[in-house]
Amino acid sequence: MAKFNIAVVKGDGIGPEIVSGAMEVLEVIGKKYGHTFNFTEYLAGGCAIDAFGVPLPEETVAGCKAADSVLLGAVGGPKWDEVPNHLRPEKALLGLRAALGLYTNLRPAKIYPALMEACTLRPDIVAKGFDLVIVRELTGGIYFGERGRRDGKYGPEAYDTEAYSVMEIERIARTAFETARKRRCNLVSVDKANVLETSRLWREIVHKMAEEYPDVEVSDMYVDNAAMQLVREPSRFDVVLTSNMFGDILSDEASQITGSIGLLPSASLGEGKCGMYEPIHGSAPDIAGTGKANPMATILSAAMMLRYSFDLAEEADCIENAVNQVLEEGFRTADIVGNSGAVPLSCTEMTAKIIERL
Repeated sequence: MAKFNIAVVKGDGIGPEIVSGAMEVLEVIGKKYGHTFNFTEYLAGGCAIDAFGVPLPEETVAGCKAADSVLLGAVGGPKWDEVPNHLRPEKALLGLRAALGLYTNLRPAKIYPALMEACTLRPDIVAKGFDLVIVRELTGGIYFGERGRRDGKYGPEAYDTEAYSVMEIERIARTAFETARKRRCNLVSVDKANVLETSRLWREIVHKMAEEYPDVEVSDMYVDNAAMQLVREPSRFDVVLTSNMFGDILSDEASQITGSIGLLPSASLGEGKCGMYEPIHGSAPDIAGTGKANPMATILSAAMMLRYSFDLAEEADCIENAVNQVLEEGFRTADIVGNSGAVPLSCTEMTAKIIERL
């Protein structure tokens, strides 16, 4: 028997609904395999602004740092659109990543056979199937570079600076190489080396590190071509290594071709075992409280937690197989019902179906 302490940040919008579903699944897995998961809830995002006046209270930071891992829902919503930039709900995510030292974001994207009709790509492309993971650098690049406003050549202008150190590139590249070794040993490194100096350094480092991984097939791809190939031939990708901004864009594109963004989990990792696990979709305040939220991405994020932070691969497989089984049996939430004729299940009903199959 193992005991794990999980910091739970339900957040805003549909966050409380989908995270509650994932917690139920983890509790069942705990009983099935003899583990104990202790949950402690903290506030972050818009709800923290309402309660404390800041998006990321110190209590939340301390609680997450003390936990074995963090399960997060979603933050933000129109209610907080007018707050000052430094108080926006999204600042909670950046703050947690920085506080926990999480520099790697893993975003898997695959097509479930039962949902091929929901994919927006041509049937002949979808028929080949795809199963890829995007390894995105999370704490560097243009999102964290120097920025500001100044007088420019044509008047007032704004600027944002992209910068990457050798160390930052090496550590994210190593994660990508190690991930490729555990999959199909194919790595595509995405950059814009024909224009950007940071990309030229990025490419140099990746090529140098490739010598340490002779079993991994490595290729380079410009980001504009990568965006095109993701919708033209997604089956060609296994592991995709990207900078922060490129990964943000490409992972959202990859999510769309799976049929629904409500199916995709993510893991944010650092040097230690503690990670932060969350669905890649937003808080969807327009459907909050209606029961229409799809809990699958959050439940699959919990499975990633078991796999990457707790080394519980069998338990993770159990959850992933249950999700796949529910889809194969024709159960759907509103976002993936399409033309199937199925009666859409609510968030709690879909969670219950998955639990039945555990």
